[in-house]
Amino acid sequence: MDIDALPVTALKGVGPRLAEKLQRLDLYTVQDVLFHLPYRYQDRTRIVELGGLRPGMEAVVVGTIEVADVAFRGKRSLLCRISDGTGFLTLRFFHFSAAQQSRLQRGCRVRAYGEVRLTRSGLEMIHPEYTVVSEHDAPSAAEDHLTPVYPTTEGVHQLSLRRLAAQALDRHLDDIREWLPQAVLAALDFPVLKEALLCVHRPAPDAEVVLLLEGRHPLQQRLAFEELLAYQLSLLRARTTKQRQQAPSLGSQGRLHQRLLEQLPFGLTDAQRRVIDEVRRDLEQECPMQRLVQGDVGSGKTLVAAAVATFAVEAAYQVAIMAPTELLAEQHAKNFQHWFEPLGVEVARLSGKQGVRSRAAALAAIASGEAAVVVGTHALFQQGVEFAGLGLVVVDEQHRFGVHQRLALREKGNRDGRYPHQLIMTATPIPRTLAQAIYADLNVSVVDELPPNRTPVKTVVIPDSRRAEVVERVLHAGRQGQQVYWVCPLIEESEALELQTATDTETALAEALPQLRVALVHGRMRPAEKERVMAAFMGGEVDLLVATTVIEVGMDVPNASLMIIENAERLGLSQLHQLRGRVGRGTTDSSCVLLYQPPLSELARKRLSAMRETNDGFEIARRDLELRGPGEMLGTRQTGMPRFRIADIMRDQVLLPSVQRTAALLLEKYPERIDPLVRRWLGQGEKYCDI
Repeated sequence: MDIDALPVTALKGVGPRLAEKLQRLDLYTVQDVLFHLPYRYQDRTRIVELGGLRPGMEAVVVGTIEVADVAFRGKRSLLCRISDGTGFLTLRFFHFSAAQQSRLQRGCRVRAYGEVRLTRSGLEMIHPEYTVVSEHDAPSAAEDHLTPVYPTTEGVHQLSLRRLAAQALDRHLDDIREWLPQAVLAALDFPVLKEALLCVHRPAPDAEVVLLLEGRHPLQQRLAFEELLAYQLSLLRARTTKQRQQAPSLGSQGRLHQRLLEQLPFGLTDAQRRVIDEVRRDLEQECPMQRLVQGDVGSGKTLVAAAVATFAVEAAYQVAIMAPTELLAEQHAKNFQHWFEPLGVEVARLSGKQGVRSRAAALAAIASGEAAVVVGTHALFQQGVEFAGLGLVVVDEQHRFGVHQRLALREKGNRDGRYPHQLIMTATPIPRTLAQAIYADLNVSVVDELPPNRTPVKTVVIPDSRRAEVVERVLHAGRQGQQVYWVCPLIEESEALELQTATDTETALAEALPQLRVALVHGRMRPAEKERVMAAFMGGEVDLLVATTVIEVGMDVPNASLMIIENAERLGLSQLHQLRGRVGRGTTDSSCVLLYQPPLSELARKRLSAMRETNDGFEIARRDLELRGPGEMLGTRQTGMPRFRIADIMRDQVLLPSVQRTAALLLEKYPERIDPLVRRWLGQGEKYCDI
């Protein structure tokens, strides 16, 4: 039996109960076990002196127990204080047996491994792995090579995964098939697959530790290449499948499009025109468009969506615009009504909180085709929503939707095997090289130009000790008739994170600034109350809006010229950039003040420096990828990006050109190798590649 079909129960010690737990890790076959790769390593190859320990270190230590006692402060725990002549460390056990207690006595010598933590009592290891060693034993470390740490799940211990991996290596490594053509292996100077797997699961004692810990060892890179190749092939195959599907051709003379442009008080940018032309050509085809439109905050993506919607409406088809939040859907609905109703085109809104009568009227207009444009949240794909003829789906801020939500809306438009075209928009720019790898199943357009009326936002970074100056600046802006945002990350006290809360800040600012109208909005408010406050701010009835990051998208207030962000060091670059994009939407000079609590970590310092140095969303995205990686930035589970086992798109982007060339070669000359290669790396996860 081929190894990719050999069930995991073929391994010794794997019965039905363990097999069921392993399925949560997508481990169904012995091949799955071999390709369940360590995500990091523990260095147990050397002993660290107790005097050299620092909080956060993972280390092997050896010491003699000087004090062993059971403490009853809070939880009952066994405390063993050890010394090696250079320093002290406490081993703490919350769960322990009488046998452990009798063995771990004063004078006993132990070797332990764990994470060092700083507590009120000094440095501790909590529940370390340990061994009692004889006084006469040489103080050898626990291992002669790096110890792999595997992704795991409840009920599956690291030791179990290490034993299963060792067994699979010893018994089945020679059964692994090599799917890369020999010419590719030779051209890239890659080692054979078996050698790479053995190195990653069981690093040799003389392996280059630094390279392994960073994921840059040549044998790790060999596996990363194959994983990226499998992902690329899966996306290209999904793209080919979609191209075989049917879609209505939405060709039109463009009269409605021209009427829309004529009523605008401004002209389109060259970038908007270019992207509209690219989309129009797609819509005229009889296969479903799958196009991603990237654009920085304020680049005019919504207007691009409206402009291309005119082609579908003129061709007598409906357009659905799906937004991730009620607030953003409301903003889009107002914009589309403002643009389309003067043209005689009805725009319907569908949301989860609509009244019964309003919802019934909207559903009837959608089902009859009377509503040519429909704007809503996830309510658009719920049961009971029927379109007369859906030709185009626009998904805004696509990374906030799950894959199945997008597919459900696409299915709503399925008529006799003909699917609607799909336009996906995001304000999270991704460098083009990475976009081509991450979204290989999509065509990518970029709105890389801001409208001429957008004023660059000046960003300043200020320590919290200068808060009084910032409050004075807010007062000055209010007296000038300008509106201000003050953003706080949390809404209630947290002992773990000493952050200013939105509620406390609103109270303090209202007292300090009695001349200004101050309001508060946060995510835990009832939707109606939240929208009432935001509407008041949009309408100019509130001067200073204290808010959590709920205002990240959907707020378009040209009169808002000042943004204060509390504890800015706690937020990611892309989120800071999105928040900053709420100001600078009018003609007044605008500023963003980043308040931070010193001392700054190196990562936080780099983030705040990037915000001060550039307003370019693509440059922000590039730096964010460097600092955080694509998974966190894009929201791995929601984008449909797989959680890579060993590859890292940012670290391994040098491999991408070779990956793309090899994918083309396999599609042309070795199509029979694609299925087993994709199955090996993506398994059940390939479903996430369909957007």
